Formats: sequence, C-alpha cells, structure tokens
Amino acid sequence: MDTITNDKFWMLIENAIQVSNNDEILKEKYIVEELEKLSLEEIKKFEFDFRRYIIQADDFKIIAAQKIIEDFVSDDSYLYFRSWLIGLGKNAFFEILKNPDYLVQFVEEKGVYHWDGLMYVTTEAYSNKTGKEEDETFPRDTAIDLGLDYDFGAPPTKGKDWTMDELPSMLPKLWAKLN
Repeated sequence: MDTITNDKFWMLIENAIQVSNNDEILKEKYIVEELEKLSLEEIKKFEFDFRRYIIQADDFKIIAAQKIIEDFVSDDSYLYFRSWLIGLGKNAFFEILKNPDYLVQFVEEKGVYHWDGLMYVTTEAYSNKTGKEEDETFPRDTAIDLGLDYDFGAPPTKGKDWTMDELPSMLPKLWAKLN
C-alpha cells in the first residue's frame, strides 16, 4: 500500500522522467536538487523506498528478463537493471513486476539497460545538504541498519530459478523480439 512517502518517491521519479528527455544524468541532477529541498529525514525516506523497491524487484523472472535483454547477468548488472526498472516510473515498474514480458515495450534491441546513478542520489543530496562526507549517519548505512540491504544481507530472490531452455516460453514476447 502506498503511503505519502511512496507517493513522494514516485512523484520525484515521474517528474525526473518528464524533465530529462530520458537523459539519466539530467534525471539524477533533478532528483538530487529536489531531494536537497527536503529534510534530512525525507532524504533518508527516499533511500528507504528505493531500497524497498530494489528488494521487491528481486525475482527470478526479472533475472530472466535481464538475461534475454542483455545476454548477461551479474550481481552488479542485476542491481543496476532493477534500478533502471524503477526509473521507468511507477506504473511501468509495478506492471513489470507482475509480468516481466511487459518490458518488451521499453527495449528496442539487445543491450545494457542500467541506471546505477539512481543508487547515489540520496548520498549526494545528503552530503550537499549537510556539507559532510558519507559516514554511518547517511541514508545508505541507516537503511542497512533497518534491514533494507539489497546486497550481502538481502532477502532470498523470489520465485523459481529457470534454465536457458525455459526462457522462450517464460517470456515469449521478449524472446521473440530480441532473439
């Protein structure tokens, strides 16, 4: 269920999409500037929401979609791919979680679809606002302390693992478009 915090999160993402013409650097700049206008607690809440969505998107079907789209999946690339999914906006993100084949409308060809810069916007905004270098009081460490770790302490990946032979029937639209 969305709360006001979640609505603010998605509003910032949606507005960044609108003002950037899909330029990731402009999206990041916009989000950092908007986050700097908020309280330190609200900046932290943005990080918490981001991490909740990264964790929510950790599913074997999402890994399968990335494998079809990029031909390669690693721990880092999978994290950056999920960050890119968030950067598509609220409606697209939740539709993709329900049906990863929905990604077919967002990819024209095989390639790398990442937005790792989204992972650092809160740190930059927090640093700019406080004038401090990153330490344990920053959003990232605070989030990890709350159990919102998408790295080493992440919850197990949801769903059922797959084999390469299952990909064409698992995600038929993506497979047909990109293979």
